[in-house]
Amino acid sequence: MKKKILEKATELFLDLGFKSVTMDDLANEMGISKKTIYTHFRNKTKLVEETTSNLFCTISTGIEQIRGLHKNPIEELYEIKKFVMLHLKNEKSSPQHQLQKYYPKIYDTMHSNQFELMQECIEENLERGIDLGIYRENIQIDFISRIYFSGVTSIKNQKLFPMHKFPVASLMDGYLEYHLRGIVTPKGRNILNSIINSNHE
Repeated sequence: MKKKILEKATELFLDLGFKSVTMDDLANEMGISKKTIYTHFRNKTKLVEETTSNLFCTISTGIEQIRGLHKNPIEELYEIKKFVMLHLKNEKSSPQHQLQKYYPKIYDTMHSNQFELMQECIEENLERGIDLGIYRENIQIDFISRIYFSGVTSIKNQKLFPMHKFPVASLMDGYLEYHLRGIVTPKGRNILNSIINSNHE
């Protein structure tokens, strides 16, 4: 039952936001009593904490599996983006903003975990890209990986990028292309263009 509650809570939080969804909403949606939920989670904060932790583990595992396929680094980034978007359901309600505002400690923990995961992932991606001759040799790996993380985080700010002007899917595509065009060699640009063209077909 705990697993089912976590799955439904994750779905509702991503669709409607962490603040918007109440324990009553969750109980009604599942057709169970609030008491059943409180048997597994002592309060809503604990539920939010376990939901974000569970989602992070799912995404981390998926990213590791994609990295294990050893695709070329440009293709790998597009596969990771696609996988993350699928699991975050395009973040319709900007749940990250609500998490940051109403559950700052949980947000800070998640943000630190995301940073560690992405640093390792992007640094390794950049090193492989340089070795394969598809990223420029003179890029500063530590700088680029941090700028990439900073950008991915910033584009979720709805004051800067309101959803009605910048739909999440096209925003993520645009940012990834922006990142890659700054670091690819002519060989890498050919790979990038072919991926973008095939995605538009």
